[in-house]
Amino acid sequence: MVKKALLGQVGDTELRLLRIFKSVVECGGLAAAELELNIGRSTVSRHVKDLEQRLGLVLCRRGRSGFALTPDGQRVYDAALRLLSALDGFRADVRDLHADLKGPLALGLFDKIATNPAARLHQALADFRDQAPQVTLDVTVGSLNALETAVIDGRLHLAVVPDHRRSDSLNYLPLFPETMWLYCGAGHPLFGRPADAVGWDELRRHDYAGLAFHSPNMEVTHRFGLRRTATVTDQEALALLILSGRFLGFLPDHYAAVFLREGRLRRVGPADASYPVQFVAVTRASPSAPRAARAFLEALRQAHPQPLVPPA
Repeated sequence: MVKKALLGQVGDTELRLLRIFKSVVECGGLAAAELELNIGRSTVSRHVKDLEQRLGLVLCRRGRSGFALTPDGQRVYDAALRLLSALDGFRADVRDLHADLKGPLALGLFDKIATNPAARLHQALADFRDQAPQVTLDVTVGSLNALETAVIDGRLHLAVVPDHRRSDSLNYLPLFPETMWLYCGAGHPLFGRPADAVGWDELRRHDYAGLAFHSPNMEVTHRFGLRRTATVTDQEALALLILSGRFLGFLPDHYAAVFLREGRLRRVGPADASYPVQFVAVTRASPSAPRAARAFLEALRQAHPQPLVPPA
């Protein structure tokens, strides 16, 4: 029976024991944690026992039947995660206050942004580079879901993505808009038809290509009832399918412009065969973004001033 106790001050000893306990839980037992922590199994066991005595709780069962957390142990583990994460975030913030802007900055971008005249990322990058020449940039282009997940789990410091289905785990900064139009390619049966002469009933009879992940594109695909027979993960692949003359699909107007000038694409459908997209910068809500990411976020804010909304 573990004697009930009240934990008073949480000092370095308690924090060290909590980190060891966290490793034991995440490794699934004392034997695996021995390798992770590089200390003997008997020492690991003694540290866990010491933590139990300090807390006055039985945290886990260990023996021939294997390792298992008790209900109290699960609650202590969950609380330890919150405490250690907050402590690590505090230390990182203090280091940031004393540090120059240097080190890596991992950025994520949704594809086909560079041709959007409303997107001023190039200006933000130039301003940030002048301010932080020692920061090394690591830029990833990916899908909306992949970029948001990477920001939440810390693999990316910041991402620029379409605004869609907001998460409480992220902070959002509005940046710039774009407009998506429905297109067909040369060789498609609708290519020679006036756009406004083709209604939704006819559009729904043709093969349609769309993005394969939750996004504004997927939302309008369902709203308009289009027959999606091809899925893609980026707009480059989407453009190729439309240019084949066998599929309809939505593309950003700025990206499609060069194909329109060359006579390889044509808008198709009624006037409402389009939808707006608002792009945002996303950062993790907690812990806060590192100093370099906050500096780049401010560069994005300065490069994309939001229009004033007149009072009602």
